[in-house]
Parts: sequence; structure tokens; C-alpha cells
Amino acid sequence: MLNNDTIIALSTPPGSGAIGVIRLSGPAAISLTNQVFAGKDLEKQATHTLHFGLIKDGPVVIDEVVASLFVGPKSYTKENVVEISCHGSNYIIQQIISLLINKGARAAKPGEFTLRAFLNGGLDLSQAEAVADLIASDSKASHEVAMQQMRGGFSNELKDLREQLIHFASMIELELDFAEEDVEFANRDQLRDLVQRINKVLQRLIHSFEVGNVIKNGVPVVIAGKPNVGKSTLLNALLNEERAIVSEIAGTTRDTIEDEININGVVFRFIDTAGIRETADVIEAKGVERTLDKMKQAKLIIYMVDAQEDAAEVLVQLEGLKKQSIPYLFIVNKTELLNASQKDFYHGHEALLISAKEKVGMDLLEHALLEKVNLSNINTSETLVTNIRHVEALKQTQNSLNSVLENIYNPVTSDFLAMDIKQALHYLGEITGTVTTDDLLENIFTKFCIGK
Repeated sequence: MLNNDTIIALSTPPGSGAIGVIRLSGPAAISLTNQVFAGKDLEKQATHTLHFGLIKDGPVVIDEVVASLFVGPKSYTKENVVEISCHGSNYIIQQIISLLINKGARAAKPGEFTLRAFLNGGLDLSQAEAVADLIASDSKASHEVAMQQMRGGFSNELKDLREQLIHFASMIELELDFAEEDVEFANRDQLRDLVQRINKVLQRLIHSFEVGNVIKNGVPVVIAGKPNVGKSTLLNALLNEERAIVSEIAGTTRDTIEDEININGVVFRFIDTAGIRETADVIEAKGVERTLDKMKQAKLIIYMVDAQEDAAEVLVQLEGLKKQSIPYLFIVNKTELLNASQKDFYHGHEALLISAKEKVGMDLLEHALLEKVNLSNINTSETLVTNIRHVEALKQTQNSLNSVLENIYNPVTSDFLAMDIKQALHYLGEITGTVTTDDLLENIFTKFCIGK
């Protein structure tokens, strides 16, 4: 799958800016750039050096640039790499890229630079995927988790487990070579203890996905309640913009509206929903159905009631909410309409009193949201799994190791044990890229941006 051609792409975001960075990687990256570079002879310069000069198409000067040289294997891709920093004009960028393609470079595919880093041994597969997560990180926590994985925290933990399993696999393979002599090289008690230790680690990693996925993708928070209690007004107040249509007419919101906000480094994905009520309107009924589905999928529910609602009816709604078995915040809106005894009643039911229209109590709500998700105590320097592909591979590994345990307790021949251990090694290898297929690599790297 590894190509010997030289690829080129813009590595900075498209659009006009102060500078644009054009990246080349491949055997001819330096020689091709040298053909259009007026300045020092780049092929005679040391790695990790910067050189000012002109990019010229024959006698025509295209731009003044700085060429950064990274001679392989001391580069991101482990190949010769040149990064050309030019002025950020779309015209200039396209002229330089077209010129170098005419000289023999090829336009890079999405993620192809990082793919080459993986294929050349610069990164394993889980580290390569962490590069994409790092680029997409939009909070302190997601940035820290991606950095930890890109630096090999997850990979090192798996590597240690794999090496221990490989040792036992080799001992059992040796037993197969001496099958006729009925000898046992792999101590079954030690193998059982190892598998149990590994299973504990796998269970911790699998369990960490619940937190890791929230850090990576944000906390899904559904704003629910009856029609016209102020759900859309609350969404607008949290986002500090008119994101949702607000109307006195009940049933205005008929579909879900989603947007994100970063609160103290934690991304919350708020979902405004249709009001929950019985309705003959087919479209509104569909919206209510979607509301109930979203509530089941939420990490947290903000359940709103109007201060003017009947207290007995509110308690009925609360009982129904508790049956969802999903963490929730009980919010009473329009609290300026409450008297002292009503406020005491709602405080007794752990309600948060706000006025979405007047933006009163927003700071208390944000604090309550952070407390509910409780991510502040998460140690992002520990290994957290954020990738569904990794979780599935870990579960498959665990299933194979459970078969190993079963075969130890109910003795079978060495070939069955060897088969299950090989399966476990296979699934662990899929995570780091020790075991890959072209389809898997294409599925991962085509999701990257071009130029990375």
C-alpha cells in the first residue's frame, strides 16, 4: 500500500490568510521543490533548517517563501518532507501547488501524510487516530486525552498486555511441537492469573469509554418539558443567541434543535425538544416521539416546568422522570412569579429556580451542569478510550480471553488454547495496527482532512 511517489497538499485551512503552508512528502520532495526554488540549493542543506527564497515558474516570480526541510527519516512521515510557507492568497497557493504537480508531485488524499507516518513506523494506528482527535478537540479535556493517546499512553498499555500473551502463546505452540510426548511448557495456573489480570485491565478500558466518549463528543443534554414552559428561551439564554424560535403559541418547536457550548472546558451538546403532551397534530406528535427518544439517549436531562403549573401535576411529571433512570436537573422557570411558600416547596424537591427570559440563574445552572457530569475529577493523564472501534476490539479480546479461561477450567488440548490466545492477540493488534486490512485503513484515514 505504501507508495514511492511524492504527495503535496495545503496543510493550513483553505481561504485567504496571512500565510499558507504547503506540504510535500516523498523521495522527491526536496528535489522537486529545489527545481522551482530560487535561493540556496535545498538538496545540499541539513535537515530541520529554514530557507528564504523565491518560488519561480521559469522567469515568473510567484511568491517569496520560506522552505522548511525535514530529511527522512527525521520527519513526521519518515520521508523527505518540505513545508513551503507562502503568502495566504488562494491564487498564490494554487499556483505553487499546480507548479509542483506539473514537476511530478501528486495531490495528496485525505489523511495520506498521517497514513505514511503509520506505514513507515512513525505512529501506530491508535496514535494516528489520536492525531485526528487532536485536530478536532474543542475543549481542554478532549485536547488532553488526545495528546495522551498520541504520545502512546494507550498503545504502551496494550503493548505490555500483548507481550505477556505472546510469551504464553509461544509456550503453547512449543507444546504442539511436542504433542506426542505430552509435555506442558505453559503453566496453566500462571496463564489463568495472567488472563484474569488482563481482563481487569480490559474491563477498566472498556468502562472508560463512557467518560472518554463524552469528553470527545460532548455531553448530550436534552431540554425537555411540556409545551411553552420556556425550553427554547433557555437554549437561547445558554447559547447567548437567538438559536431557537420563541413563541407564545404552544407546540412551536416540532423538531429537535441542537447546539454546543463550552462550560469551563467541558463541551455540552444541548438539544431543545418538542413539548411533551398529547396532540392530534401529526407533525407535532412526531416531534414528541423524537423528544422521548432523545431523552432515552441523553447523558443528562434538563426537565423544565413553568412556575404557574399545578404543583400536583409537577410531582406526577417528576415521578415519570425518575423512572427514566437518567441523571436530571429539575428546573422551574419564571420564578419571579413564585411566592415564598412556593419557592420553599420547589427547593424541597431540589429544584433550580431560574428565569430564562431574564437570564436569571444561568450561572447556577451552569454550575449544576458541571456537578452532574462530574468530569472535573477525571484524570485525563490516565488512559481513556474514546474510539468506538477500540471498544469493540477490546470486547472481542475479552471474549477470546474468557474462552481461554473456560478451556483452562475444563481442560482441552493445547491447540484450542492456542487458537483462543491467537484470537485475543489478533483483536489487540487491530487497535494498534499490528493487524490491518486495506479496508480498515481506508475507513480510518479518509476521515482526516487533506494535508494531514
